Amino acid sequence: MAHRVNIPTHQDPITTVNAWLDAAAASESFNPTAAALATIDPSGAPSVRMVLLKGVDPTGFVFYTNLESRKGTHLAADPRAALCLYWKTLRRQIRVEGAVVAVSSDEADAYFASRDRGSQIGAWASHQSATLVSRAQLEADVADTQQRFGDANVPRPAFWSGYRLMPDLIEFWWELPSRLHERVEFRRSATGDWGHRLLYP
Repeated sequence: MAHRVNIPTHQDPITTVNAWLDAAAASESFNPTAAALATIDPSGAPSVRMVLLKGVDPTGFVFYTNLESRKGTHLAADPRAALCLYWKTLRRQIRVEGAVVAVSSDEADAYFASRDRGSQIGAWASHQSATLVSRAQLEADVADTQQRFGDANVPRPAFWSGYRLMPDLIEFWWELPSRLHERVEFRRSATGDWGHRLLYP
């Protein structure tokens, strides 16, 4: 049976986000930081896909990608986005909306260096979101990239980096019986302060 969850409304909601992420890390068996990322294409149509959050702090929510991917080109044209995290085991959800900015080169370099070598090679080999003729072509591209770098360190590609979604809105949702779920919305004011309100389920 789901139960009520205390949301401290007197503190920065990012603190609660990280508390929920910690709970998810202890509860979810796979990718507790997975989030649905929604962007807007040049025609104004929405597009959504899953990403992995790699950092959450008062400056925003960080994720990484190929800048030439579909989401990368969308964000270059319209730097607004929304995220949704959902944890089935916890019966909780967080929605986030706001503007998106690029992370610094130093930040992107540091994260890329922390990735396992296979993921580093994959970042170079994959023309993310472009048409792939066959799986064999991808495997050939990976093999060519491995041969190119040999045993040397793999640098971050210029076309691969990260984004930080700077939240204007954060909503916490948790499931309760009879679909009478609880929702608390935090919205940032022009002065940077957070206000909050309860929402009908």
